[in-house]
Amino acid sequence: MEPIIKVEKLKKSYKKRKSKEIVKAVDDISFTVNKGEILGLLGPNGAGKTTTIKSICGLLKPDSGVITVNGINNQNKRLQALKHISAVLEGNRNLYWRLSVRENLEYFAGNRGQSRKDVAGKIDDLLVKFNLKEKENELVNRLSRGMQQKLAIAVAMLAESEVILLDEPTLGLDVETGYEVREMLREIVRDYNRTIIISSHDMDVIQDLCDRTVIINHGNIVTDDKVENLLRLFEVRAYSITLGGLLSEQQHQLLLQKFPQLEYTPDTVQSILEVDLTKSEEIYDLFDVLKLEHTPVEAIDRKTVNFEEIFMRIVKGEKQHALV
Repeated sequence: MEPIIKVEKLKKSYKKRKSKEIVKAVDDISFTVNKGEILGLLGPNGAGKTTTIKSICGLLKPDSGVITVNGINNQNKRLQALKHISAVLEGNRNLYWRLSVRENLEYFAGNRGQSRKDVAGKIDDLLVKFNLKEKENELVNRLSRGMQQKLAIAVAMLAESEVILLDEPTLGLDVETGYEVREMLREIVRDYNRTIIISSHDMDVIQDLCDRTVIINHGNIVTDDKVENLLRLFEVRAYSITLGGLLSEQQHQLLLQKFPQLEYTPDTVQSILEVDLTKSEEIYDLFDVLKLEHTPVEAIDRKTVNFEEIFMRIVKGEKQHALV
């Protein structure tokens, strides 16, 4: 796939106010965003994610490194590069609350050099598509949070930029509106040939929408892979084993020595062992322990691992072990 954004060897450090200590926010990171994909950009608080996002949007000047948007350096030719990207920031900061829905669309189109006459038809189409037509004359501060978020995305769409960056697009939305926003984002990529970057703490959104995810921690990229590959990587290691009885104390201790993360739910009828295997052949070590007391095995199932679990494991450095 052809990249539309390239981040190359990005570095940015800050000096703490009190201690004057130098903190590396991002440390020599590189990744690409491909045309037509939905990329998840993730990281725990303080990981360097926000610095990366602000650098892509041209809001921060990095210490070194190059960011290009559609082939244009966003530092040397900032305004030209930023014509190709729109940002929808968390907290509804993209809108003027004392203007109506239509007035917001007209105002931000004007900021991009488009006349009210030129965009009238586009605005009408977006109002219908985003289910905002009945609210077009309503002041933004009277809208629900879901309506405000849809309007912010419509404003970004009106700019006709190839890339839309969304920071927490479903934060604070009810379940129904959250699903509606997700479907809208899929349509934006499918029907309008746009590229979307999503930064979110809602792992269900990332798992549901994103083709690929870049995870940043301590200023470094710890993984850059397709979501389906990460799900598959950890799922094959996670097992739930149903036993037809109890483990002896010796068996339990032996298993804990070999698998410190083992979870054991004892029951006189059926006990449950839940274990993650670093290597596939470790299953034989587990069965050797069960064989000591001829413990019957009723069932072996792979555990369903969600993306939130995977995110936490990767941040803790478990992906390297999974690849052994």
